[in-house]
Amino acid sequence: MRLRALSKRVQQLELSETYAILDTVRKLREQGENVVDLGGGEPDFRTPDHIVHAAVNALAEGETHYTASRGTKALLDAVAHKYKKEHGLELDAHKNIIITPSAKHALFIALMTLLDDGDELIVPTPSWVSYKAMAAMAGATVKAVPLDAKTGFRLDPEQLERAITPRTKAILINNPNNPTGRVLSREEVLGVVQLALKYGLYIVSDEIYEKVLYDQSRHIAIASVEGAAPITVTISGFSKAYAMTGWRLGYVVSSVEVSAQLLKVHQHTVGCAGSFIQSGGVAALEGCQQRIAQMVVAYQRRRDRLVSGLEKIKGITCVAPEGALYVFASISALGFENSMAFTRWLLETVKVAVTPGTAFGEGGEGYVRLSFAGSDEDIDEAVRRLHHAFK
Repeated sequence: MRLRALSKRVQQLELSETYAILDTVRKLREQGENVVDLGGGEPDFRTPDHIVHAAVNALAEGETHYTASRGTKALLDAVAHKYKKEHGLELDAHKNIIITPSAKHALFIALMTLLDDGDELIVPTPSWVSYKAMAAMAGATVKAVPLDAKTGFRLDPEQLERAITPRTKAILINNPNNPTGRVLSREEVLGVVQLALKYGLYIVSDEIYEKVLYDQSRHIAIASVEGAAPITVTISGFSKAYAMTGWRLGYVVSSVEVSAQLLKVHQHTVGCAGSFIQSGGVAALEGCQQRIAQMVVAYQRRRDRLVSGLEKIKGITCVAPEGALYVFASISALGFENSMAFTRWLLETVKVAVTPGTAFGEGGEGYVRLSFAGSDEDIDEAVRRLHHAFK
């Protein structure tokens, strides 16, 4: 018997390069290799105790059943309160918000809802690795707009406008940006909103790093800009701000009309987020926020250590990121064929894992992403090994 072919749409996808690096690191460590991992974006902090206790108590009290598809009333209300308090947005907790098992799933249902076969999604690059794949799963294509490193990867509305065609459906913005660490100015945010309103486009705003900011940088929620709420689909979650990566908890905020359509995809894929996990989310939003501030202070210290160390290596240049958990460093002067060749050499020879710039689309070649989400000791050891390799 000869089986029919698998889906062409899926076969054209590639495995995530970030997960590939994580798998390689695990295998090397299983073989006894001492690998320093600066490839992943996972905070090394434990989830704050009050969040863990809330989830454990929920489990003990029998919160192990399905919830309403949109989420529990308590968590929906907590998210609505957050947006009112932080951004001045008035949301109907039960019509504008959906709780999802990860921000990644929130993004998936957003793109599945907004995009049709043949549509184009404009994405400024460098950008997170999964945007292109998710758009392809929806039958659409990503139209990359490579940003200029010489301007600090600044968003240029005129450059974005030149990319718009009759097939363009939406613009996807990641702020703060992974991998560059760039935080958009108010002027840049307004430029994106004005462009979307002019052409009748949606904005998908990935704001998962909204709490991870340095040096007085300020995050502006795109939906909070006048006129933007009806056209904006906001993605966020708990993984980065609250060190809850393994909990898989996020949410999507949109207009009532869009949210009703998002709910269809949500119900026919996962149905609802875990009930006791949502109790942890309530504790995160309603509990003491001091732990976030403490983690950000630690991230900034680690950022400074990594940047300072890299700046002393001839052939590597970088700038201190304004947000997120990564340094996007130029390695083009080191003489390697490309960023993937450098990444492989670094892992095999120096035993330091980073992510090649090519994983982040057009504009990423010649760069690598180094995460400072790990410990101070890992950062110091990685820098020591790099110094020794290039002395």
